[in-house]
Amino acid sequence: MIRFILNDKEISTALPQGDLLLDFIRYHKHLMGTKIGCREGDCGACTVLVGEIMDNKLRYRSVTSCLTALGNINGKHVVTIEGLNMEKLNPAQQAMYNEGATQCGFCTPGFVVSLAGFCLSEADKNYENAIASIDGNICRCTGYKSIQRAAKSVAEVMQKNKGDVIEYVTSNSILPKYFTDIKKRLLELNIKTNGIETSTYSKKYLGGGTDLYVQQHEKMVVSDIDFLFNKNELNGINKEGNKCIMGASVTVTDLMESKIIKDAFPDF
Repeated sequence: MIRFILNDKEISTALPQGDLLLDFIRYHKHLMGTKIGCREGDCGACTVLVGEIMDNKLRYRSVTSCLTALGNINGKHVVTIEGLNMEKLNPAQQAMYNEGATQCGFCTPGFVVSLAGFCLSEADKNYENAIASIDGNICRCTGYKSIQRAAKSVAEVMQKNKGDVIEYVTSNSILPKYFTDIKKRLLELNIKTNGIETSTYSKKYLGGGTDLYVQQHEKMVVSDIDFLFNKNELNGINKEGNKCIMGASVTVTDLMESKIIKDAFPDF
């Protein structure tokens, strides 16, 4: 049984662990704001946020749900575009509207979700990092200058924060108030899942799903999978003497954010 929080609701499902998060969101939960684009992790139309507790901190990353297996979000928080809605448009939505940064609108949910991820990140809230947060999102019809102006507007809103980011975004109507309780809820959820890995012995090993789901989508859904991202021993970056030791599940984003890597390779 896979358990996680989807927006503000706790979810449990007995679907195959290899089922894709994108299909679960759209066809089982009928949240149609998350779009189907390339199904190869390239266009960003299916972007969602995934939050998890690491080193006693709640960390969010934007992911392409078309390559994310359900087993990889066990015990985590998944945020779709619907989970960012409030009574009024949030600053990312409003900025996209103000700057005319959408035409057909197909890519817009992915951009807004990625910008929400920027708001929740520990990165400096400058224009460059706002643009970097939407690197994985492609727009087919608008032109990027209007989107860049929207990202600049979001960065300016976040530059006013001098304290805890979750408290700031929830108290200033940047993101919904339910984000305030997510860390506590995830800790309680992890007790329910009891830290049990979703698979012990398996026929296939799965990290990010790139290429594997593109080439073997139908086979992966029904495969017994060992989820490498969920193994603590394969995550983390440590320094041992003059060596930087990286786990096999470390991502490029992990490298970019690591203080160890920044200190060792300032121009990385």
